[in-house]
This record gives sequence, structure tokens and C-alpha cells, in this order.
Amino acid sequence: MFTLLVRPLMAAGFAVVVLAFASPSMAAVPAVEATPSYEDLIARLDALPSMLEADAVYDAAAARAQQARALPNPSIVYDRENVYGTGPYNGTGNAESTLSINQPLELFGQRSARIQAARSEADAAGLRREQARWQIAGRLALAYAEAEAAARRHDLAAEALSLTEQDARGVAAMVEQGREATLRGVQAQSEVEAARAALDEARALRDGAFARLSAIALLDRPVQAIGASLLDRTPALPGARSDDPLAVQVATAELDAASRLVTVERRRALPDVSAGVGMRRFRDTGDEAFTVGVELTVPLFDRNRGGIRAAYAEQRAAEARLIAQRQEAQAERLTAEAALAASSSRTRAADSGVAAAEEAYRLSRIGFEAGRISQLELRSTRAALIASRNAAVDARIARVLAEIDLARLEGRAPFGESR
Repeated sequence: MFTLLVRPLMAAGFAVVVLAFASPSMAAVPAVEATPSYEDLIARLDALPSMLEADAVYDAAAARAQQARALPNPSIVYDRENVYGTGPYNGTGNAESTLSINQPLELFGQRSARIQAARSEADAAGLRREQARWQIAGRLALAYAEAEAAARRHDLAAEALSLTEQDARGVAAMVEQGREATLRGVQAQSEVEAARAALDEARALRDGAFARLSAIALLDRPVQAIGASLLDRTPALPGARSDDPLAVQVATAELDAASRLVTVERRRALPDVSAGVGMRRFRDTGDEAFTVGVELTVPLFDRNRGGIRAAYAEQRAAEARLIAQRQEAQAERLTAEAALAASSSRTRAADSGVAAAEEAYRLSRIGFEAGRISQLELRSTRAALIASRNAAVDARIARVLAEIDLARLEGRAPFGESR
């Protein structure tokens, strides 16, 4: 009589659990605060501190480029000559007063070199800002995907605990009927405790992942659920690109800025020229006359040789970085494309494995209840089912990581289009 009552209840409970296990989206979702969608978070990139820092760095470089166009300030000089001397020059009665204005001329291309160098540095800063934007977007996508994966692993751990408890109840019933040894019941209870500990660990990892997402995205309130799935999205196939990766563009701009600085340092070795015009007044006669002069520095001791050598060294370093960046970007792109293709295949294989594991567990459960399959075989198929479900989550995380790497190289947000 006990067996007749237990089997229908166990079969009904098994059907509900397997249905929830096979379709996590159908499981009951607690009423918790959900995150904004991934697109909403990407749209708020400009408000994140890292992006504000990148914007400020670019604004500083743009301001320096604007300042480089300013002309040097003139100087005003007032002189009084022939005062407090002897004879007729005693006191200030025969003093001569001169008021003049001197203006640096910046000849020999000094001003144009300074402007071009500052403009090149601003262009490089703009590309670095764009690079920072997509790096931040990748970091946000990774935090979003990790939070979603942690939530799924928590749900899987809860379902695994439910299955383990149900199997333990079945084993306990068979132990009471004398169909299984007492040792099997002890082993089943041990598996329940291990599954319960795994659930606690998964809960802690889930809470930590959502806390990191809330911190990175600057969410007003802590969240514990994902609004729209990112793991289930299929990235678009990478297409052929004619332009250089963003990292190579940054290295090229930095080389151009370093080359402009070489010109600036070479211009600094040339003489500085200033022109002056003034008015002189003779005290004894009351006459006035104009004064005109030119001032020229003589590069006798300081020819800026150290500055020129340093600029050339920085130019060589920028050239080396560009060469290395080209090779590295090409290798990274090939690696990211291969990883994306492999992770997509892995995801399809994992989904097929989940379906096979679910069917194997269903059949083993039926055989166990009929007494044709041992508890060890049931435990093995249950462990395979749990492992296959977690492997499907791991495959999706790997696909997201590959898409993040490829998006960073292409200069776009993950799962978005190039701009």
C-alpha cells in the first residue's frame, strides 16, 4: 500500500521538477528588484565615473590645443635715464623717459609647431576616450553576464537540491521496504547536505555578482534579478573590416603626436626674436622721439640638445609600440573570432547535452522506481544532468567573453554595431 501511494506522488513531483529544470524561465521568479536592460545600461555609459574621467582627460587635451593657438603676451617697459648723476644730471631735471612695448614674434615656425603638436595630442586623447568607452562597455557587459550566470547557477543549485531530496525520499522508501541497504539511505542524506551547501554557496556568489553589477552600473538600488537575458543572445558573425582596429589607431595617433613634439623641440633651439616700439621724452627740451628695437637671443649655451634627443627617443618608442600593437591586434582579432565560433558551437553542443541528460535522468528515474536501476546509477545520471546544465551556462559565458574581446577590438559595445 505504501509503495502504491509513494510512486504516484514521486512521479508527479518528478514531472514538476524536471519541467522546471528543463525550462528555467517557467520557474517562479521572486518579486525582487530587476536590473535595467543591457541596452539601458549601455545608454548610461556617459554617467559612469570611468567615462567621466576619460571625458575630462580629453577636455584637458582639447583645452591645451586651444591654448596653444594663443599669441604670447607683450611686455611694457618704462625706463628713466640720466637721473641722480653728477653735474647737470643731478636729480631728475634732465631725465629722459622711455615707454616701450615689446612683442615676441615666434619666428621660424615655432608657433605652428606648437599648435600642431597640441592638436595631435588632443586627437590621440580623443581616440583614447573612445577606446575607454568601449572598454567600460565591455566591463559592464561582463558584469551583467556574470550576474545573470550566477542567478542561473543559483536556480540550478536549488533545482538540484530539490531533485536530490526527492531521490533521497525514494531511497528512504526502498530502505524501509528492504529493497535497498541502510547504507544507501545514509549516502542519499549525505548528498542532500552537499546539495544544500552548494545552494548556499551559489546564493553567496549570486549576491556578490549582483552587488558588483550594481556598483559598476551605479544603480540606485541593489538588484537581485536580470530583466533581459544577455547570455541567450547570439552575437553577429564578424565581418571584414577595412580600417585599423581602435588600438592601432590610438598607437598611430600617439606616434604622430611624438613626431610633432620632435619638431617643437627642434624649434626651441632656434633664437627667440622680440620686436619693440616705444616713445622717448627729453626732459630738458620737451622733445619726443620714437624708439624701435629688435631683441634676439643667442643660442650659445643652451641649444636644447637634450630635449631634442628625448623627443627622438619618445618617437622611437611610439614607433615600436605601433609595430607591436599592429601585430597584437591582428593576433587578438583572430583569437577572438576563433573563440566566438568555438563558443557558439560549444553552446549548441551543451544544449544538446542538456536534452540528452534530461532524458537519461527521466529514464533512470523510471527504472529506479521499478527496481531495475540501482541508486548509484540514478545518482550518476542526476549528477550528469546537473553538470550538463552548468556546462550550458559556462558555454554562454565563454561566448559573451569572446564577443567582448571582439567588440573591444572593433570599437563598439558588445552585442552592438560598430560606430
